[in-house]
Amino acid sequence: MKIIFSLACLLLAVSAFSKEYKISSPNGQISATVLVDNQIKWSASVDGNLVLSNSTMSLDLGTTILGINPKVVAAKATSVKEVVQTVVAVKSKTIRNEYNQLTLTFKPNYKVSFRVFDNGIAYRFETSLKEEIVVKNEEVSLNFAGDYGVLFPEEETLYSHYERIYSDQKLSALQAGKFCSLPTLVKANNNIKIGITEADLFDYPCLFMEATGKNSFKSKYPHVILKSEPKGDRDIKNIQEADYIAKTNGTRSFPWRVFMISKEDARLVENQMVFLLSRDCKLAETSWIKPGLVAWDWWNENNIYGVDFKAGLDTKTYKYYIDFASKYKIPYIILDEGWTLSTINIKEPNKDLNLQELIAYGKSKNVDIILWCLWNALDADMNAILDLYAKWGVKGIKVDFMARSEQFMVNFYERAAKACADRKLLIDFHGAFKPSGMARAYPNIINHEGVKGMENCKWSKDITPEHDVTLCFTRMLAGPMDYTPGAMVNKNAKDFSISFSHPMSQGTRCHQLAMYVCYDAPLQMLNDSPSNYYKEPECTSFISRMSTVWDDTRILDAKVGDYIVTARQKGNDWYIGAMTDWTGRSLNVDLSFLGEGTYEIEIMQDGVNADVSCNDFKRIVKQVSKADKLNIQLAKGGGWAAICRKI
Repeated sequence: MKIIFSLACLLLAVSAFSKEYKISSPNGQISATVLVDNQIKWSASVDGNLVLSNSTMSLDLGTTILGINPKVVAAKATSVKEVVQTVVAVKSKTIRNEYNQLTLTFKPNYKVSFRVFDNGIAYRFETSLKEEIVVKNEEVSLNFAGDYGVLFPEEETLYSHYERIYSDQKLSALQAGKFCSLPTLVKANNNIKIGITEADLFDYPCLFMEATGKNSFKSKYPHVILKSEPKGDRDIKNIQEADYIAKTNGTRSFPWRVFMISKEDARLVENQMVFLLSRDCKLAETSWIKPGLVAWDWWNENNIYGVDFKAGLDTKTYKYYIDFASKYKIPYIILDEGWTLSTINIKEPNKDLNLQELIAYGKSKNVDIILWCLWNALDADMNAILDLYAKWGVKGIKVDFMARSEQFMVNFYERAAKACADRKLLIDFHGAFKPSGMARAYPNIINHEGVKGMENCKWSKDITPEHDVTLCFTRMLAGPMDYTPGAMVNKNAKDFSISFSHPMSQGTRCHQLAMYVCYDAPLQMLNDSPSNYYKEPECTSFISRMSTVWDDTRILDAKVGDYIVTARQKGNDWYIGAMTDWTGRSLNVDLSFLGEGTYEIEIMQDGVNADVSCNDFKRIVKQVSKADKLNIQLAKGGGWAAICRKI
């Protein structure tokens, strides 16, 4: 349902030099005020409390700068109230899409739209120009109303895998010139949180935010690369950049600048603005897109044992992975780096691997195969390579090491997603920038990395329980994340050690199990060795019964960086996960979200010795109903997970 209001719905103040417009959220709690004088300026308030003040925007096209000395020719307010269906139900099958919008039309032929939801604000430029345009810069200047805290994923270069630690700092403490990738989270007064990211990104570079040394950020972008040369098999040496960030159609919409706003930490995690603000699905038929769990070889370095053959990147080893996946009804395995003749020749398997035999063997056991490849090797002959993969009968690709986010690379993502969709192939982006809504247009984009995930345990001590929890309130705001959980060797901080070939995790076993509920990931990995999973049948059986897409998601309790309790519905059943940082906690879980009747709840909780022996857990099965309340105990670095099945 769409309702168009007259201008009387706007609060319009007119003077000789300026015009002011105000637009509020449907519930009236969030408002944006737009001042048009010598620039376009906007402010944001929550319950009347100012959080952003006179922030400016402009679009520099070289010959003219849209937004400087702007001339308003029309203003229109609209309101939308509808329900959106999802193809891949990352958080829910349906999403309420309710907002009020202000659209200002300016000379010469451009618009700025502000869209205000009950949980955030977004704005974007739209142009209606005949010729191709060169975008020199897009100004996104954010002036905060105080010296707020910020979780800042600082970057060292614009050519990034987006794998950063979120450092907790004050805005004023950030040295001018330091910059971060998105999302970032600003912690304002009165427990107000502002998650900053972007949506509907296409044919345009990713946005970064740069500190100014004050209570403000300004935008930063990777420029178009004019000349480069290869550096090894997967990197480039950038030789020459253009003085512009994009060449693009003159008639188009630009990415939404997204500000998720919440007074409750739990509601922040439920936000789905990025999806709602992005392009509708471009695929005519989507029934072939099947999310699910996937067994992964690379993290555990194919370290299997208890077999009578030498493990390696070969047919026998991968048949072992298939047998494991089949036993636990896991629909996919990934063949990661090493399955090809070389990283450049990705049309031929290595000499020890009979891929056709393996694919046929997998199909006989209801297990499909996803193949890893380098992005540049794929891009060199994309159509022929994907035709070959589809002919072989694989179900998708994991494309890796893009580590860039300029206009060309953003367009590569779309070309690859479309080419895969044309052949009914899934695509998982690794070495990637954060998701920015493209998966709504191409729902075969089944997951994104762009996160400092479990693989880092192989070479660093960065992946702590606090980091794990923080991701729910930061990186995950942008969309699904391929964090790759599932470690079966679990240590406290004192006992953890770095091992590339025999990796382990920090925190408890149940901390790992809870990730399968707490993290959004339609293609969710089991990162450890099948041999280790065979030794842990209770945990493996529990993980294997996890869904990766959900009818509904509710955050029951949460505090940024400290803990989270998540409940997800799939059919008549509910799944619950709780994670904490290095602080042990006692939390209450109210089961009133359950349906009528009795449920059997299977609980995996930290064992009494989990503080010392992180592998320690206890399994409990009992009956509960919506009238029950549970008290759960989380060890240091701990977790708790449960499956509630309707009886």
